[in-house]
Order: sequence, then C-alpha cells, then structure tokens
Amino acid sequence: MRRLFWTGGYRGFPHTYLRTPLSLDRAQTDVRTISTVQELLDTFREAEKPKGRFQVGLEHERFVYPRGSSEPVAYEGNKGIGALLAAFEPAGYRPFREGPEGPTIALTKERLTVSLEPGGQVELSGSPFHTGQEAYAESLRNAADLRAAAASLGLVPVCFGYRPWGTPKQMPWMPKARYAAMHRTLGGRGPLALDMMLMTCTTQVSLDWADEADCARKVTVAARLAPLLVALYANSPLVDGRPVGYQSYRSRVWNDVDKARCGYFPALVDGTFSYQAYVDWALDAPLLFLRRNGRYEDPGLTFRELLKKGYQGTQALASDWTDHLSTLFPEVRLKSVLEVRSADSGSAATAGALAALWLGLLYDAQALEAAGRLLPHLTFAEHLAFHAEAQRTGLHGKLGKLSVSGLVHDMVEIAHEGLLRLDSEDATLLAPLEETARTARSPADVLLAAYARDKRPESLQAVAAL
Repeated sequence: MRRLFWTGGYRGFPHTYLRTPLSLDRAQTDVRTISTVQELLDTFREAEKPKGRFQVGLEHERFVYPRGSSEPVAYEGNKGIGALLAAFEPAGYRPFREGPEGPTIALTKERLTVSLEPGGQVELSGSPFHTGQEAYAESLRNAADLRAAAASLGLVPVCFGYRPWGTPKQMPWMPKARYAAMHRTLGGRGPLALDMMLMTCTTQVSLDWADEADCARKVTVAARLAPLLVALYANSPLVDGRPVGYQSYRSRVWNDVDKARCGYFPALVDGTFSYQAYVDWALDAPLLFLRRNGRYEDPGLTFRELLKKGYQGTQALASDWTDHLSTLFPEVRLKSVLEVRSADSGSAATAGALAALWLGLLYDAQALEAAGRLLPHLTFAEHLAFHAEAQRTGLHGKLGKLSVSGLVHDMVEIAHEGLLRLDSEDATLLAPLEETARTARSPADVLLAAYARDKRPESLQAVAAL
C-alpha cells in the first residue's frame, strides 16, 4: 500500500503518469498497452541512475486519536479525519479528491503528499532528496503541521506500529475507491489482511540503484538485514489493550496477509536476485484490482494471465503494472525505487534516522560490503525463523549464539562509518538508533514499561507522541 515518487520515465509508461504520486490514484490518461515480459523488465532498467543522482525518500505513517481517548477517528464529523485534512490547508496544502464532488482523500504541498491509509492513518509521502537531513527537515515540518491541525480539533498524532486499542471490526474505513476494492479482494486472502490495512503504521525509506548488479546487491543486503530492522524499530507490543507477546506485532501481522505477495521469496536473500526474479514473482501474484472506465474491478487473474489473455477484450495496460507493483508487499519492494519496508512507525527522530541508516548502509561501497558480511549465511528457512524471532523477542533475541542487540549495534556502526566516508552530515541523525542499540531497549520496551506504570490512553499517547 506504499506509494512513493517515481524517479524516472519508462517508454511504455507516460511520464506524467509516473510522476504522479500513486497515493493520489489519478484517472488513467494516455496509458499504452503492454504485451511482453521484456516491457516489464524495462521498468526497472529505465529506473537506473548514476550514483551522483541517487536520492532518498521517506514515508512516515501516524495514527490520530482524540486526546486522552482510545477511540478511533472516523472520516466524517467536525472532528473527523476529513476535518483534519481541511485544517492543513492554511499551511499551504492543497486538497485532492477522486472526483469533483468527492471528499478530500489526500493533500499535496510542493512535491510531498499527505494521504490516508484505510483506517485513517495519516501518511507523509515525502519528496526525493539527496540527503537524509533534507528528508528529515521536511518530515519535521510536516509533523509540526500535523500536530497543529490535530490540536485545533482536540486530536493528537501518535506513532505506534499497531493500534494498542480496539479491533479491526471497530475501525472506520476511509472513503477511497482503492481501499473499497482492496477490502473486497485482499481482505479475503489472509486472516490478518484487515489488521494490516486498518491497524498498522510503518516508516519506510526508498532508494536508488545504478544498474542491475547494484540493485541486486542492495536488495539482498536490505532483505537479509530486515529482521534486525524489525527488532530495532519494534513498537507494537500491545493489542486490544494488553501485551500480546510480540515486540513487533505489526510485523507479525504481515505473515498472514497474503503469502503470494508479502514477506520474502528465496531470491530476495539467497544471492540470486535479478530483475527477472522479481518480475517472475510479481507475475504470479493475483491482481487486487484493475482500473477500467473509472471503476475498480476484480479480474480474478494473476498478472501473468492478464499479460497473456488480456481482460474483457483489451490488453494489459502500463498503468496495470504500475498499480500491481504498488500492491505487492515484500520486505524489500522494487518499483522505480527500492523500498525498505520492515520498520514500525516511531517518532519523527527515528524516521529521520531510518533514512540515514539506509543511506549509510547502501550508498557507501565499503559499508554495503560489510553489511553483507554481518550475518552468518542462513538458508531460506533459517532466515524466516530469524525474522519470526525478531518479531517476537526484538532486541532480546538470538541468532544462534549471537545476540540480536549486538548485531543491531554493529549494523548501526557500519552505517555510521559509511556516512562518514560519504562525507555526510547525516551521521548525526543516527543518534536515536545508537542509543537504542547501546541500551538494547527498543520503543516496544519503552511502551511496555509505560503500560506497566499507567495504562491510561493519555499516558501511552505521551510516550508515542509524534
């Protein structure tokens, strides 16, 4: 469900379509047909960029609650999510609607987008920048705007990985056609699919690559380190008002969303990743929807079947592939950017740190090499078991005789050294992660300690304040 900027054009895809944030789901215009796997592969080849043009993008999702209350906020009403979006407008944000008379479902300001997740989570889809400091500064400005808009309505933005209160059945749905379609299709594919849509918040980073070999190295390293990221950013130990036995229940939820489109597939971690491997995996994932004639339709096809047979007498469209890539949810996702997806939502400071972490790990050649050697070789089954261990025990877990907290400390140190070699001021952004690694105390540990002292919503909101 993540949507980020597109950093390059593709000859089969109109450039105006690619430069539109997918969170806005604009109507299809001048979309060409596609008929070959080669055209799909070219999506990734055309996204290649020289190292000097590498950028970073930051996405940060936040829950909104009435101050001191555990009740979710519906879209409607004078203190609802719709009113919250309107309260942004004096700060220069422009409303976006799916139709002329439709409700506001997103905001734009310069190159950033503020959009809604299905349960009313408010997401910053940030602009592409060359440094983490720039991405962090934009994030801070948006966070200040969100706090001000929320305060005017008696609301407060907070950062958990999973809602500490309530159940999916109690959550409102935002009035967006894409989410109505996904409710029908994805909602039936896994027992926790609705939990993912309505109950979770994450922080994500997007990055660039130079060529296929560079892409493969970065994807493999990011996927192998994903369990460490789960542990470092774990911030979802409470479910329906009580501890659930997981440091990152948000990450646990993804295990049961849709195994055909989530988690890992072997080529992500076994050293065989390529554009072809990603396309082959994506081709066999069921389509969640097709946009035709202003409607979201469920074709009941995989993308491979769509490419071969078409749909209702028409060939696959370039925008179908764009939409399909945005409805795949592996731990490391490839579109026209490489997206690292394993972190629970946390404070604005830890969001900025996430950008710095991956810049340091993946954009410096020595750091990338060191990060690739950080963990022992694991089989695919062992990697999945390690990921499950990180979800459950966080920084208190083990990988064989190695402590997860020690591995996380080393990962953050590798990133710090990489940023110094890049002559980057972004190294200062790593301070929150260095403190977490030093103390082996994740945001989940902090939240559980606060819960033990005082279970009231206002106390937990204070701990998780944006």
